[in-house]
Amino acid sequence: MPKATSQTFSRPHAANARPTGPPKNGESSTAAGGAAGARNHLFNTDRFGQHILTNPLVAQGIVDKANLKPTDIVLEVGPGTGNLTVRILPVSRKVVAVEMDPRMAAEVTKRVLGKPEQKKLEIILGDFVKAELPYFDVCISNTPYQISSPLVFKLLSHRPIIRTAVLMFQREFALRLTAPPGTKSWCRLAANVQLYARVEHIMKVGKGNFRPPPQVESSVVRMSPRDPPPPVKFEEFDGLNRVIFGRMNKTIRANFTARGVKELCERNYRTTCAEKGIIVPDEFDIKEKVEEILVGAGFADSRAAKMDVNDLLKLLAAFNIENIHFA
Repeated sequence: MPKATSQTFSRPHAANARPTGPPKNGESSTAAGGAAGARNHLFNTDRFGQHILTNPLVAQGIVDKANLKPTDIVLEVGPGTGNLTVRILPVSRKVVAVEMDPRMAAEVTKRVLGKPEQKKLEIILGDFVKAELPYFDVCISNTPYQISSPLVFKLLSHRPIIRTAVLMFQREFALRLTAPPGTKSWCRLAANVQLYARVEHIMKVGKGNFRPPPQVESSVVRMSPRDPPPPVKFEEFDGLNRVIFGRMNKTIRANFTARGVKELCERNYRTTCAEKGIIVPDEFDIKEKVEEILVGAGFADSRAAKMDVNDLLKLLAAFNIENIHFA
């Protein structure tokens, strides 16, 4: 059984818990809700800032949206007290649950003790982000906000490619993941994820479905990785998006005049030319080169806020053909 590196957060989390605390790595914060609602009978949720999913209809709905097969191995991130786990086990071949909190892991194990499903449950105790994941077909997670982005990209990079993932997030994060181009929530995150997966918003989960209720709403999304994935290096695609989504309502031309971007393009261009044995003339001007590429591709006056994934791929290809890379 693969082992994850153990780590302790000041606020332990669970798949049926909504943790609180200051945001990390740009993630949106989940507002504290420990003072509202009733105290959970199992754990001191006021102390640890956890919000237990108590509505059985919501829990069953999340499992149903995964369209599980009897042969599926399911990865559950943060099983918590097992409200989702006990619904996944009967309709799957096996559940591999990654849990940070030993108390929660013990509670899940206790709920299946002596039952036929006990043999189908494997617990990995430790940090999901650092865990060496086994083979699995489907992922189900009520995701702690601290690892929302890392979880998404770890699932997308997992090999072999998984069939689908049903994930609960803070509503704001979920809307960013599923946002179409031209909308208020369209952003670099949405573009990067939608390049590699189809993402759909499938369920809203109100505050009242947790105990104690948090101060924010939640949503469930279904993410189905594209198989085969597009033949594009993520570092390249994300590198371009870093440039143009920094000021997404400015024209693409304006973004390439931003401080540091010209230097980045010229450095990468000269590196690629050196690797290919291409001599760069003394009178070379990277500004003119970039302008030529943008006009030729038809995106000089476009804005990232309005460009879809195909537009971004065309723009990246136009730069790569001219030996400018962003990785």
